[in-house]
Amino acid sequence: MAYHQLTQEQRYLIVRSKGAGRSIREIAEILGRSPSTISRELRRNRNSAGGYCVEKAHSYAVARRRRCRRGSQFSEAVLQDVDEALRKRLSPEQIVGAFSRDGKTVPSHETIYRHIRRDKRKGGNLVSYTRIMSKVGRKRYRSRPARGVLHGKRHISERPACVNDRARIGDWEGDTVMGKDTKHCLLTLVERKSGFTIIRLLQDRTARAATDAALLVIRRTEHTFNTITFDNGTEFHDYKELEKDGGPTCYFATPYHSWERGTNENTNGLIRQYLPKGKCLATVSQAQCDWIADQLNQRPRKRLDYQTPETIYRKSERGVALAS
Repeated sequence: MAYHQLTQEQRYLIVRSKGAGRSIREIAEILGRSPSTISRELRRNRNSAGGYCVEKAHSYAVARRRRCRRGSQFSEAVLQDVDEALRKRLSPEQIVGAFSRDGKTVPSHETIYRHIRRDKRKGGNLVSYTRIMSKVGRKRYRSRPARGVLHGKRHISERPACVNDRARIGDWEGDTVMGKDTKHCLLTLVERKSGFTIIRLLQDRTARAATDAALLVIRRTEHTFNTITFDNGTEFHDYKELEKDGGPTCYFATPYHSWERGTNENTNGLIRQYLPKGKCLATVSQAQCDWIADQLNQRPRKRLDYQTPETIYRKSERGVALAS
């Protein structure tokens, strides 16, 4: 038999029956409940004077029901279906959508995420089937960023139209690629028009290291730098050092909008073919980074009509030199 919580009317009946001198067993028979249910109700809601207050008991029960995510949230059949779908690597949103379309009763995607977290605390492995695990308090879209904020940065929307249109050589995108130890990392710079890539090894992910590496590249006369569009990482907070003495103008993408720097993000994905996630970069040398960059720069690209970034970049660089 399914269990149903006591209603407020039943709690008033308990008070009246207690006042009439009835025993717990007699009250249980009147309500059609187990004596242990009545005993537990009186015990858990006893006030400091030893009495029983209906209003407080009912409010406590409502609060417990709101906090609870078991029982009505997951029947055993639904729980099994959800676990099976998760092991097929469906996201909670996909599960909710697919189940609803098929007429199945299913909890919300947030409830499924809570189920995954409970399973993880118990030693389960459902979390290993998720691509991006929902985090309590994670960043939400349309909310104001609070981490690593640096005021006064130029937003990507301020870039000239020629940068957005890839109309000239010398407009770059910059980011870092992390290693397993989260200390050693790479600075990647990608030219927007050609896709030409430069990789510098960093011994730590600090603003000083990133700035020094970028300055080293910028000061090389064979590279033209008009603008650089960075990620919002704190390692780029010294960008004004790059702008000194006629350096490139720096812009920053919208927080959590990685697609605004799609050229750089795609290139970082290509670099992962050589340096996969989980690899410690402490043993990687600058010579290896140069070799990887050369491999990418010699790779034919569809958007370049299957020419290589090296060919497009050098051809455009010669044009810039002649024009100057």
